[in-house]
Amino acid sequence: MSFSGKVVLVIGASSGIGAAAAVLFTKQGACVAIVGRNEAKLADVAQQCAQHGPQPLVIKADISDESEASTIVQQTIEKFGKLDVLINNAGMSRQGSSLLEGNILEEYDVIMKTNVRAAIHLTTLAAPHLIKTKGNIINTGSTSALRVPTLLSLTSYSVSKAALDHFTRCAALELAPYGVRVNSVNPGPVKSDFLDNSGRQNADAIWENYKKITALNRVGEPEEIAEVMLFLASDKARSITGSMYLSDNGYLLKH
Repeated sequence: MSFSGKVVLVIGASSGIGAAAAVLFTKQGACVAIVGRNEAKLADVAQQCAQHGPQPLVIKADISDESEASTIVQQTIEKFGKLDVLINNAGMSRQGSSLLEGNILEEYDVIMKTNVRAAIHLTTLAAPHLIKTKGNIINTGSTSALRVPTLLSLTSYSVSKAALDHFTRCAALELAPYGVRVNSVNPGPVKSDFLDNSGRQNADAIWENYKKITALNRVGEPEEIAEVMLFLASDKARSITGSMYLSDNGYLLKH
């Protein structure tokens, strides 16, 4: 499954699924642009990529800041001349708000700005270039889009992922006449630094507990989700658009 000559833009590539995707696409011969907020982590991912293929373009940007996000696609085009795959992987969560406490809107606005609005913005910027290459888009969703959270403090995050799923379908329909496919990968629990970044305590214990609530008694690894992305971005998935691909170790079977 070669991506030689292809250009892949990975948003949220400084760690976890995004980092794994950047390395995997590089291994398959792609020229990769990686985007994130943490310069040190981006440098580490860039080093990993360079061990397996071309040096990636590193773009330090906060995609929730429209002025910063607006230059990402253009920088990629200026460097590589085209764009074949956009991976909208950046996501964030916060905890501690609820409807009854009256503090949910601030959290909702912050989460939606990163998880949904930024993905729509970047898709809008990338679409004209993807039409030229008959490329495709992969959004990173979540099983949270498909179930009501038992932790009500995750309401805003769950709503954002449900919105991203529906945006995936809408974008797929709009771009299909131009030969551009749009799909989503919806992971269940995947071991990364996501819990740390969202402010959760005792992350290791939480991952162990997550194993017990999956049908296969395991949590995923970022590389597994990257493999699904690689398939969806390839010609092997040429008939697939507007789909949400679950990779959750049977998490939803028990919920």
